[in-house]
Amino acid sequence: MDLSRRRKLSSHVETSSMNDIMFFLMLFFLIVSTMVNPNVIKLMLPNARSGKAVMKQTINISVDAQGQYFLDRQPVTSATLEQALAQRIAGLDKSIEPTVVLRVDSSLNVQKLVDILEIGNRLKVKMVMATQAQQSASK
Repeated sequence: MDLSRRRKLSSHVETSSMNDIMFFLMLFFLIVSTMVNPNVIKLMLPNARSGKAVMKQTINISVDAQGQYFLDRQPVTSATLEQALAQRIAGLDKSIEPTVVLRVDSSLNVQKLVDILEIGNRLKVKMVMATQAQQSASK
């Protein structure tokens, strides 16, 4: 009488589709990583020793090295900036205080920054200036 098993079981995992799965994951993360930064206007921000994150309704005003104004990546002129900012503030939720984040290129003079701050003062909106964290030389 033969009591041995005639069929041998083998535990084998098919990994042929693993390459496809890894390729699609890599493609997904590459696409998502390009959408992480909504501000695509290249600016050299001034340095600061301390920084604080703003967790409110934010409106971005950017001024590049050529003196061009942008309101949330939309180009505006210096003459129409106040009107466009007032319209943007009016369209936001009234229960949360909006905050305007100023992103001014470090090569510009201070007068452009002061002009934007005066607009914010007239509209009675909180304004914060974005800076880059200063890199410490010694650790």
